[in-house]
Amino acid sequence: MAYIAGSCNKPGLNNPTPLQQVIPAGFPAPVYQYADNPLTQEGFELGRKLFYDVRLSADNLHPCASCHQQVGSFGTYEHDRSHGVFESHTLRNAPPLLNLAWNKSFHWDGEFNSLVEESVHPITGSLEMGETFNRVIRKIKDDNYYRVMFKKVFYTDEILPIHIQKALAQFTGYITVANSKYDKYKRGEVSFSAQEENGYQLFRTSCAGCHPEPLFTDYSYRNIGLPVDPFLKDYGRIRITGQSSDSLKFKVPTLRNVYISSNYMHDGRFATLAQCINHYRTGVQLSSTTDPLVAGGLTITNSQAIDLALFLRTLTDSSILHDTRWAAPQ
Repeated sequence: MAYIAGSCNKPGLNNPTPLQQVIPAGFPAPVYQYADNPLTQEGFELGRKLFYDVRLSADNLHPCASCHQQVGSFGTYEHDRSHGVFESHTLRNAPPLLNLAWNKSFHWDGEFNSLVEESVHPITGSLEMGETFNRVIRKIKDDNYYRVMFKKVFYTDEILPIHIQKALAQFTGYITVANSKYDKYKRGEVSFSAQEENGYQLFRTSCAGCHPEPLFTDYSYRNIGLPVDPFLKDYGRIRITGQSSDSLKFKVPTLRNVYISSNYMHDGRFATLAQCINHYRTGVQLSSTTDPLVAGGLTITNSQAIDLALFLRTLTDSSILHDTRWAAPQ
């Protein structure tokens, strides 16, 4: 691992402890380097507390972690779409919160351009957590832990919405995965099986155009030929831009930890990797915005499809599932 400093504050009696941002070897420089939000141990812990706090939701039952579960690599585990407050059902699948500091924009349609801003919609969305920041602050302002920690991190007795957003960004932006079998293979520590190697070469020729190494996403928005769900009627990025050329385009997700982060696609319609691969083989629907890289379909044999799935499994860094740094605070 390589590191850069995430904070220039000097530790002291009244100052929070600087925390270094992790940049794995071979990764590019992150987009978000906490210049406006100095990364500290206390800020990270404050963000973790908020991430798991049910009081951030209107029914006091649905924290951020209810949709972004550690067991699912901080995505929604084995559900198509997430469940929100008061038995609501969200319209999209909650993607894993991995390597967010390298993201250029956030959410399936790119509604938000910064890690700090993106938490606004989940907290205030009527189908997600259904709260307002003012009500959240009223619920937590008399909590002694929060009084102490917000003052420690942000140097003020007042809790503001931006403080909540920045603390959450410190926690979620610090979740970094880069120690899978693939990473060990690239470092020369392990070898791939013959099938994994075959799958890797197939991936490089057929999939890397949208999912380039080492982050396994180019963060672009593409129409991969998924038919529109007649109930959800979700047309993707056009909702944000209003441009017809963005119809049916959704953000390309990272494939890191894809083996343990089902369900898949923006609405979670696929439960298995085999279904995803078969979509690219035979399920792509053509339209005026279908991406040329997938329009012709993926011409591979059943044996090659298995090899490809086995390679994708090598992208699993299961340590995230058990690392107590990411677990609910005790």
